[in-house]
Amino acid sequence: MNRGLALVLTEHVEGDVIRHSEIFTPLRARDLPVGHTVTVLEEMGIFLDDKEPSFENWLTERLEGLSPGISAEAERWTRTLRDGGPRSLPRRQGTVWLYLNHVRPALLEWSNRYDHLREVTRDDVLAHTRTLHGHHRSDQLVALRSLFAWAKRAGLIFRNPTSRIKVGQYEYGVLQPLLPAQIGRSVAAATTPAARLILALSAVHAARVAQIGTLMLDDLDIGNCRMTIAGRARPLDDLTLKLLLDWLEHRRSRWPNTANLHLLINNQTATKTGRASNHWISTAMRGQGATLERLRVDRQLEEALTHGPDPLHLAQVFGLDEKTAMRYADSARALLEQAAEQKHQ
Repeated sequence: MNRGLALVLTEHVEGDVIRHSEIFTPLRARDLPVGHTVTVLEEMGIFLDDKEPSFENWLTERLEGLSPGISAEAERWTRTLRDGGPRSLPRRQGTVWLYLNHVRPALLEWSNRYDHLREVTRDDVLAHTRTLHGHHRSDQLVALRSLFAWAKRAGLIFRNPTSRIKVGQYEYGVLQPLLPAQIGRSVAAATTPAARLILALSAVHAARVAQIGTLMLDDLDIGNCRMTIAGRARPLDDLTLKLLLDWLEHRRSRWPNTANLHLLINNQTATKTGRASNHWISTAMRGQGATLERLRVDRQLEEALTHGPDPLHLAQVFGLDEKTAMRYADSARALLEQAAEQKHQ
C-alpha cells in the first residue's frame, strides 16, 4: 500500500483532489492494491470517486433500442430483480444480467410494433418461442415469465401472456470426455503454484471455481491428508498434497504477515480478509479448451466411466443432486455402449 500511495501522491498539490480515473490504471499496471489506496485517500479527504457504476452502464446499453414504454417497464423490473421488492428478495447480479439478456431479443422484436408490455399477447409469446430450441427456448421463456409475472403484480398488464405456456424439459446431449491434448495444454498453462493447485482442485476433486475461492486454511487437515470442500471432507491424493504444500510455502514466503485466512490469496486480497475473485482464479485456464469448468465436468464423467454409471455413487462422491448425477450416469452409459458397439464391429 505504501508504494501505491507514493505513486499517487508524488505530484499531488495541496487543495487538489485525486480522481479514481487517474489512479486506477497506473496502480493496476503495477499490480498494486487499489482498494486500500482509495481508503487512505478517502480518510485524507482528497479522493473523488468519478467512476460510473458498471451496472448502470450495462443497463443503459441493454435497454437501448427498446420502445420508451417497454424500456421503462423493463428497467423497473430489472431494478426490482437486483434490489428486491415488497414481495420478492433481491437476486444475485449475475442472475439479473442473465434475465435481462434473455428477454431482450423478444422485447426488441415487440418494440417494433408495441409501446407497452400490456399490448403483448399470448400469440406473440408463442410465435417468438417457436423460433427457439433447447436451452435457448427454456432460458428465454423462464425470464419472460418473470418479467410478465412482475408486470401483473405491479398492475402494468391485465393478463399474463406467458401463463400456461410450458417450458418443457431440456434434453441434454451426451457429455464428452476431454482430449488428452486439451488437458495437456491446460497443464502447461499452469505455471505458478496457485494455478497448479487450482488446476488440481478442479481436475482431481471436481471443485467449482466459487468453491475454490471460498476455501479456508481451516479446511485443511494436512496431518490426516484430508481437505473439506463445500462442506464435504475429501482425501488428499499425493499430487494434490504436493501442490498444496508448494502453494502454502509460496504463500508463507510471499505474504508472511497476511491476516487473510482464505487458502488462495493474491496481491489484492493479502492485505484484506476477503476471498480472491472468480476472475483471478480462472485466469490461467481462460482461453484453453480445458477450462476449469470443463475439467470439473470431465472429472465427474471419468468417475462414472471408471466405477460404472451409478448415480448414487456419483452423488456420494461429489455431492451431486439426483438430476445432475443421473445426467452423468446417462452420459457414461451411452459412451460405454458406443465403445462396446465399436469393439464388436
